[in-house]
Amino acid sequence: MLWLGLLAIAAVLVSLGLGRFSLPPGTVLRILLSHVLPIEAGWPRTAEIALMQVRLPRIGVAMLVGASLATGGAACQGVFRNPLVSPFVLGVSAGAGFGAALAILLDGGALAVQVSAFGFAALATFCTSLLGRAYRGNRTLVLVLSGIIVGSMFTALLGLLKYSADPENKLPVIEYWLLGSLSGVRAPTFWTLLAINAPLLALLLALRWRLNLLAMGDEAASALGVRVGLERALQLGLATALASSAVAVCGLVGWVGLVVPHLGRLLVGADHDRLLPATLLMGGTFLLLVDTLARSLSSAEIPLGIVTSLVGAPVFAVMLLRGEKAWS
Repeated sequence: MLWLGLLAIAAVLVSLGLGRFSLPPGTVLRILLSHVLPIEAGWPRTAEIALMQVRLPRIGVAMLVGASLATGGAACQGVFRNPLVSPFVLGVSAGAGFGAALAILLDGGALAVQVSAFGFAALATFCTSLLGRAYRGNRTLVLVLSGIIVGSMFTALLGLLKYSADPENKLPVIEYWLLGSLSGVRAPTFWTLLAINAPLLALLLALRWRLNLLAMGDEAASALGVRVGLERALQLGLATALASSAVAVCGLVGWVGLVVPHLGRLLVGADHDRLLPATLLMGGTFLLLVDTLARSLSSAEIPLGIVTSLVGAPVFAVMLLRGEKAWS
């Protein structure tokens, strides 16, 4: 955990200096310290504006989004006892995509897009839960299948909105949002996301040891006095709320909630007491580094979802190959 924390701090310092307007590490540290110590300004005013008003809020949001997606993914995998699931399985991404597209189509501003994306992501999760209660059988399997059904419905509705959108103005905006980006993030976005996700992360971390009970199976957990249905609903509710708020801010960013928990297990094992804090730090660092690559590799910023897929898919393929060799 100490090394992960130091890696996160190093990633923040590096990201503050990188970009189309590069800053030396010494200048970055002096600008930061000048807000708490009486240091004479020996740098351009534009450098301080770029650092404090643009990069610092964006880095904070990237860390929060990555931590939320990764921790939510680890919680979902613990609840389902399946390492191949994430909050997006419950329809979060499809619902958020439809909500954002609807707000864009109705000429909503950035706040309206975020609120609509969060609302429809929550609605998709509620529909998944409601549909899962209507069927009998294995609760975990039924919930996953219900998420696939609800996700397919919202994906179809999203396709209908894209088909009816103006191809000159609205359709490109919808497509760009769906690819994911942090380019428009400023300080108010960071403080809003922090106010929402910090309590959710704190509660999920406080309850992380109970995921070990759910991982034992329903019968064993019930024998220990755990109300399995209520516990599963609480854990999934926290995970999907974290994912929904993250997606509402930055668009559809895949693979974080799937790949990072696997990397966490390689480092600290499957005990959720250690796994969730590790995935929180690793998820924030991972998405921060990916976002730094997205805004530094070319003059035109690469959408965040593209970079996470290009990085996450090969890493996940290698991990699956290592797992297959270990199991054989």
